Amino acid sequence: MVDHYRVGVDIGGTFTDLVMIDTLNGRLYNEKVLTTPRDPSQCVLEGVKKILDSNGVAARDVQQVIHGTTLVANAVIERRGAAVALITTEGFRDIQQIGTELRYDTYDLFMEVPEPLVQRHWRYGVPERIGPRGEVITPLDEAAVVAVAKQILATEVTSVAISLLHGFRNPTHEQKVREIILREAPELIVSISSDVMPEIGEYERTSTTICNAYVLPVFKQYLQRLTDGLHGMGIDKDLYMMLSDGGTVHESTAAAYPIRLVQSGPAGGVQATTAIGELVGERDILCFDMGGTTAKACLIDDGKPLRNTEFEVARVYRFKKGSGLPLRIPVIEMIEIGAGGGSIAQVDHLGLIQVGPESSGADPGPACYGRDGANATVTDADLVLGYLAADNFLGGDMKLDVKAAETALQKNIAEPLGVSVIDAAWAIHETVNENMAQAANIHALEKAKRINDYTMVPIGGAGPVHACNIALKLSLPRVVCPPGAGVASALGFLVSPMAFTFVQGGVVPLSSMDFRAIAEMLDEMEQDGRALLSKAGIPGEQVHVEVLVSMRYVGQGYDVEASPDRSVIEAADTNAMRDVFELAYKNQYGRIEENMPVETVSWRVVVSGDKPEIDLVAARPATASGDAKKGEREIYFGPQAGFVNAPVYDRYCLVPGSKFEGPSVFEERESTTVVPPGAKATIDDALNLVIALPTQG
Repeated sequence: MVDHYRVGVDIGGTFTDLVMIDTLNGRLYNEKVLTTPRDPSQCVLEGVKKILDSNGVAARDVQQVIHGTTLVANAVIERRGAAVALITTEGFRDIQQIGTELRYDTYDLFMEVPEPLVQRHWRYGVPERIGPRGEVITPLDEAAVVAVAKQILATEVTSVAISLLHGFRNPTHEQKVREIILREAPELIVSISSDVMPEIGEYERTSTTICNAYVLPVFKQYLQRLTDGLHGMGIDKDLYMMLSDGGTVHESTAAAYPIRLVQSGPAGGVQATTAIGELVGERDILCFDMGGTTAKACLIDDGKPLRNTEFEVARVYRFKKGSGLPLRIPVIEMIEIGAGGGSIAQVDHLGLIQVGPESSGADPGPACYGRDGANATVTDADLVLGYLAADNFLGGDMKLDVKAAETALQKNIAEPLGVSVIDAAWAIHETVNENMAQAANIHALEKAKRINDYTMVPIGGAGPVHACNIALKLSLPRVVCPPGAGVASALGFLVSPMAFTFVQGGVVPLSSMDFRAIAEMLDEMEQDGRALLSKAGIPGEQVHVEVLVSMRYVGQGYDVEASPDRSVIEAADTNAMRDVFELAYKNQYGRIEENMPVETVSWRVVVSGDKPEIDLVAARPATASGDAKKGEREIYFGPQAGFVNAPVYDRYCLVPGSKFEGPSVFEERESTTVVPPGAKATIDDALNLVIALPTQG
C-alpha cells in the first residue's frame, strides 16, 4: 500500500509542530521547528521535509497533509492584510466605527477601540434597501454600483467586502453587487456577507465580512506558496485545513472563508485533548494549552468541548472582552487565560511584575535562546528555576543559555525590584500561574461549572511545566499529561473529521414559524454540505448531519443553542420546539420563563464525515531500553521549600504501570513535566503520565 502517511502541521507563535501517523501500523512520529514569522510557509515546508527525512519516509508515500495556522489572526492583529473597500447600504458606511452601544470599560472616558480595517474614503454606500423580512423596499441602483466599481479601480484596493442591510434575509442585492464589481473589475477579490455570515447583527456581520476580505488575498498567496512547495517536494496531494470549530476542509473551501481558520491551532489542541480524555475515561476535562505566545483554556463537558459563534480578534486590551473586532464564526470556545513561554516580563509603573501580552516570538525569542533577545520571559524564568534543562531542550537539538537568561532577569526584573535573580524568576512563574488559575476559575463560574470537578490535560510546549502548580491553585484532583503534549494541536488535526457548518439567520417568532420552509432550507444546506464532503472524497454513507438552532425569549439580546430532532420540524410541533429550547435554556441558566414567547435567531447544519480513529495505545513508540532515570536536578519550589533535589526521568524509557513520587521531572523532546512534592504519578497503558495531586486539608 502506497501513500499511507498522514501529516498534521500546526504553526504557533514560536514553534511549528508536526505529527505524522503511519496508517498501516498506527505509529506516531513528532517533530518541532522554529516558526518563520516573515513567511510561515517556509517553516511548514522545512518541518514536513524534516519529519519525512528523519523517519525515512518518501514524499510520494504521504496520503494527506492537514494544516492549521496563526496566519489569519496575525494578519488582522499586525495589520498585514490587503487594502479593502466596503460597499454597504447608502447611509450605513460608518457602521464599523458606530459599532454597538456596549462599552467594554464603562467608566473610561478615553476608551480605546480598534482602528477600522477599512479607511473611511474606501467605504461606499449604494442606494438600495432590503427589509427585515427580506422584502425589497428600495431596488438596487445598478448604475451607482458601476460608478463605485470605477472609483475602486482608481485606488490600490485589491479586495472588496459587501455587506448590505438585511442582506442575510435576502441575498439578491449583495449577489448583484458582486456580479457588477467582478464584471467591471475582474481582478478584485470579493466577499459578501450573505456567504460569509448570513446572520442578524449588522455590526458583527459587516466586521466578519471585512476581516474575511482583509485576509483573503494574503491567505491565497500563502496557500499558493505552500502548495507549490509541497508539490515541489513530491507531495502531489491536495492540502486540507483545520477550522476554528474543530472540523477540517479542503483547501479550496478554506480559501473562500479564511476567517474561519482564525482559531485553527487551538481547536486542534482541544480535539486532541478530547481524544485523550476518552482514552483515560475522563469526560469532564479542563484543556490547558500553553504555548510560546499565549495560554488558553477550554472546558470539555461529557466528552464535548463547549462551542460558540462569537469571537474577537485584535483586542486593544488582550483580556477585555469587547475591545476587539467582533467575528461571528463557529468556534470551539477557548478563552485566553494568560501568557506563553515567550511572553515578556517587565516591571510596570506601580512596581508590579507584568507578564505579556508582548511576546519575544520565535525571532529573537527568549534571552536563553541565544538569538540576541534581551527581554526576560517566562521560559527564562523556568530555566533559572531548574524546570528546564539547558542541554536537553528540543531533545538536545537546541541549547539554552542559562547565563543569558540570568542576565535578562537581573536587568529587567531583579534590579528594578531590588531582589535576587531567583526571586525574580519565581515571581514571574507565580504571577503567570496565579493569573491563569484565576482566569480559568472565573471562566468555569461564568458557565455555571465547578472547576474542581474537572481533570486537567495540559498541552503545548509550556503546558506540562506549569500544569501541576496551576492545578494545585484550583484544587484539581488529577492532571493527565499525554506524551507529545507539545505537539498536541497537530495531533488534533489527525483525529478531527471533515466537517463544515452552514448557517442561515432570521429572527422568527415560534408561534408563526413556517416549518415547511425551514425543512426545505435545512435540506438545501445539507445537500450543499454533502456536495462539499463528496469533493473531499467522503462517501455518502459516512456523512453525518446535525441540526442546531439558536433561540431566545422575545426581547432578549442573547440566545442559546438547541438541537431539535428533524422529526420535530417535519411534524411542525411548536410545543416540542419550545421544550427543546427550554431544556437548553435551563441547562445554561438554571431556570425558564413560563409565559414568555420564544423566537428563533438562526439555524445551523453541521455536515461531517467519520471521525478518524487513532489507537493512542498502539500509536506510541516502543519503550527505549535502559534505566528511565537520567540523573537529578535542583528544582525551585518557592521560598519555603527552596531548591529541592529531584530525580529527572527520560519519558521515552517509562513503561506502563511505573509509579513515581514528587518532586520529580519527566523530560521528552516536546515538553517537560514538573511533578511537585507530595504528588504521586503513574504511567498508564498509553504512556500518559497520570498525576494525583495532594488534596487540601
